[in-house]
Amino acid sequence: IQVVKALANFQQKFGADLLPSSTKKKLEILYNKVNPFKRIFPYYLMFGFLLLLVLFLNIFRQKPLPKIVRFSFLSLIILAFFIHSAGLVIRWYISGHAPWSNGYESVVYVAWASMLAGLVFGRKYPMVIGTASFLSGIALFVAHLSWMNPEVTNLVPVLKSYWLTIHVAIITASYGFIGLSTFLGILVLILIVLRNNENKEKVSGFIEQLTTINEMSATVGLYFLTIGTFLGGVWANDSWGRFWGWDPKENGALLICLWFLLILHARMGGYVREHGFMVLCILGAVVVSISWWGVNLLSVGLHSYGFTSGALLALVTFWCVEAVFILISVVQRALSGWNGPGAPPATNS
Repeated sequence: IQVVKALANFQQKFGADLLPSSTKKKLEILYNKVNPFKRIFPYYLMFGFLLLLVLFLNIFRQKPLPKIVRFSFLSLIILAFFIHSAGLVIRWYISGHAPWSNGYESVVYVAWASMLAGLVFGRKYPMVIGTASFLSGIALFVAHLSWMNPEVTNLVPVLKSYWLTIHVAIITASYGFIGLSTFLGILVLILIVLRNNENKEKVSGFIEQLTTINEMSATVGLYFLTIGTFLGGVWANDSWGRFWGWDPKENGALLICLWFLLILHARMGGYVREHGFMVLCILGAVVVSISWWGVNLLSVGLHSYGFTSGALLALVTFWCVEAVFILISVVQRALSGWNGPGAPPATNS
């Protein structure tokens, strides 16, 4: 005990400016005990799934969602989002830097951005909020897998820059909006598969609404990504003396920009209908996952953190799930002769 006290006195005497305050120490202990992100992800998943389930049942029952049910679900999801936001602020204060500096923090931040996008675009559409809640829950679940490190650590030298707060915040937030676009795409594919002559009018109305919101979310994600990629080049010029060096991460960011430019222009130009646009948005998530996790955890380059086998398994699982949804929707449309409800009218040749 005396040795520990002597060591503490020595540290206080010669390194008081570097030691965390007592308030910060107590707050970090409380943060570790509460573990807010791990605690709230089951609620994100449960509330999001139940809200989507109730909404789906009401669509096919041709009944509106009761106001008390809608208010209850939205209140609980917003409460979880408030805890999520408070956790990010506390982690920022404890670490002394923006909480998106490593793999764990970036996933937590993307989950937050996805929920924010859902609340912004889903003010009048509970299905969007339910989708965003379910997506945020999945992201936080992934953040707490065994190969992710939730420890609060010091920044590596290259990240000790104000560009961490600006560039990484913007470009990583774009993944949240694009993630919402992807999950809305999956939701619309499910609705397309379940649409028939009996529920055609009701389901088609939801598909139209969700498609519009999907376009807006993808557009905001593209804007954020483009701005973030440009600012990343400015940071690279400050740190490495060149704006663009064709690093795998830079190539991946450029590829995402080009992909979403392509599909949004194709949609606005009328070259793809709802089904094709949703499939392209889902495939866009594959491009994002390669640029985000694939480069950082499976590749080489200036942005690589080394190979992580758990990340490879997660990526493959994610791609397979997306492929299943796309395949089911394509098979359903093929079996209906591409002339089912919502298909363009047949013409005489």
